[in-house]
Amino acid sequence: MVIEQAQPFANLISLNFPAERAIEFLGLNDPAELFFQLPPAALIEQAIQQGEGQLTDTGALQCTTGTFTGRSPKDRYIVRDDLTETTVDWGRVNLPFDPQRFEQLHRRMRSYLEYETIYVRYARAASAANEAQQLNLCILTTSAWQNLFCYNMFQRVANDELTRFEPDFTILAVPEFKANPAEDGTRSENFAILNLAKRVLLIGGTGYAGEIKKGIFSALNFLLPRQQVLPMHCSANVGVGRDGKPNVAVFFGLSGTGKTTLSADPTRQLVGDDEHGWNDDGIFNFEGGCYAKVVDLTHEREPQIYDAIRYGAIVENTRFNAGTSTVDYTDTTITENTRTSYPINFIDNALNPSVAGHPDTIFFLTCDAFGVLPPIARLTTEQAMQYFLLGYTAKVAGTEMGVSEPEATFSACFGAAFMPLPARQYADLLGEKIRQHSTTVWLVNTGWTGGPFGVGHRISLAHTRALIQAALNGTLDPDMANSGGVRYQAHPVFRLSVPASCPNVPDALLDPRQTWADGAAYDAQASELKARFDQKINAL
Repeated sequence: MVIEQAQPFANLISLNFPAERAIEFLGLNDPAELFFQLPPAALIEQAIQQGEGQLTDTGALQCTTGTFTGRSPKDRYIVRDDLTETTVDWGRVNLPFDPQRFEQLHRRMRSYLEYETIYVRYARAASAANEAQQLNLCILTTSAWQNLFCYNMFQRVANDELTRFEPDFTILAVPEFKANPAEDGTRSENFAILNLAKRVLLIGGTGYAGEIKKGIFSALNFLLPRQQVLPMHCSANVGVGRDGKPNVAVFFGLSGTGKTTLSADPTRQLVGDDEHGWNDDGIFNFEGGCYAKVVDLTHEREPQIYDAIRYGAIVENTRFNAGTSTVDYTDTTITENTRTSYPINFIDNALNPSVAGHPDTIFFLTCDAFGVLPPIARLTTEQAMQYFLLGYTAKVAGTEMGVSEPEATFSACFGAAFMPLPARQYADLLGEKIRQHSTTVWLVNTGWTGGPFGVGHRISLAHTRALIQAALNGTLDPDMANSGGVRYQAHPVFRLSVPASCPNVPDALLDPRQTWADGAAYDAQASELKARFDQKINAL
């Protein structure tokens, strides 16, 4: 029997076998108080009672994450040992951590937890259909709201599975526990350390829950390629193609490019919004929920996400309208990285289970603040591998301290921060799968046209949606029989194949040079960005 209420630890040992197994697996002695596998309602009640959050007028739980409102990449480490020494791509992204110091820190965290109230949860990550491509998780948090986050974000384990559930990966998320840099070998008091040999993730000094989900994503990105499974930082959905068969689409993109927004299509079923794998059977969602940005969220622009923010969902680092419990999504006082997490079934048309066939179409989303990339272009396999390695987007003024002009950003595989292996290993695997399954790949610019940021304007969401729809329904196929095919032209700088027309999109928009008042200025800006691309590719 699963006990869902707080009990003295001794009673949990005698009454609740799954909890006993979990504590044994975590290597703990007697914690002060333990809550095992609490349902959302109990976690929400506890969070409110303990001052961790408050309810919004939609029933969602509003919480703040403290000092850290996003990940801290410079404080993310991977233990360097026999397993990782020659496999991990060590450098500015994957920072090494000493195994002995990891053990020391792990012991100190376990000792600290003996005096704390803790919440323990069993969950899964990765394939819902293939046990060999799953991670069984045992998650410990010291706050109720972070345990609810894990309930939302990972795949849920049914109660009748608990007694036979065998965890093979541990997560300790303890914001109150701070490292001693001189003693522990960290850069600062906060840390996220992944031990792939021991299969342990330690997180301390930060209350940002995204560290939990991205830590497990990093682990899967190391483990799955060994099984010829491509891990992908992407969203995905599935609809019906013009041949009446399922049509699977994958959307790669860094934060702010529209990955979550464009995949949340009411006419298609959502597979997932952030992390997937591509194996011999098709694609599968790593997660059981969505973690969407909510800055400037409106029902008109993103109705599915807006409606998912209800009882059981969490909103992070938002503020209320004065005197109300209504969230003001335009308020970025705390951070621009305001977010919501909710179970994927809060999206009405989510696919269950979250698995689909091989991708027919892949979209690489980029927010080009320089205004020179076309709104859409069809890529060859070789170009697809190159743009995958680039992972290009651009920051604009106001999004980060010190950014006053558009700034090119490159993140290999559209997720370099979570990729432990060399980028070319993932790119080679992508190329193999594109060729094997004849997948069509598109580059989509959701950024600026008519000039760079500050001069031009952002490409409208309506036009981007029309381009995506045309790519999915075959309207942009060069050999479409009933129309004689769409005419394509090569971009003179990037050598991309650009369609000359698309329904519900002005023809002039498709040729970015035509949207600039000064063609020579466009040519100079495009050549400068292309040189940046070449330099980056040559350095990889």
